[in-house]
Amino acid sequence: MAQVRQAIFEALGEIEDEHNLRHSRNVTVFVNPIDEFGEKVVLRDERGKVLSRVTKKGPYQSAADEYKI
Repeated sequence: MAQVRQAIFEALGEIEDEHNLRHSRNVTVFVNPIDEFGEKVVLRDERGKVLSRVTKKGPYQSAADEYKI
């Protein structure tokens, strides 16, 4: 996963540089989980239910940003 994390970081940097991206509201990342043998893995929540989507809120917005200080 460290390689995937690094690849995402580098891809975002390239998008910033190549397309002059300075702000973004949302980012969508698709992950295809596999095991160490390259076989598909089904992710499940703590109750055993199959996960088809995970949504995370963005980073904490500072009070300065929120109040435009």
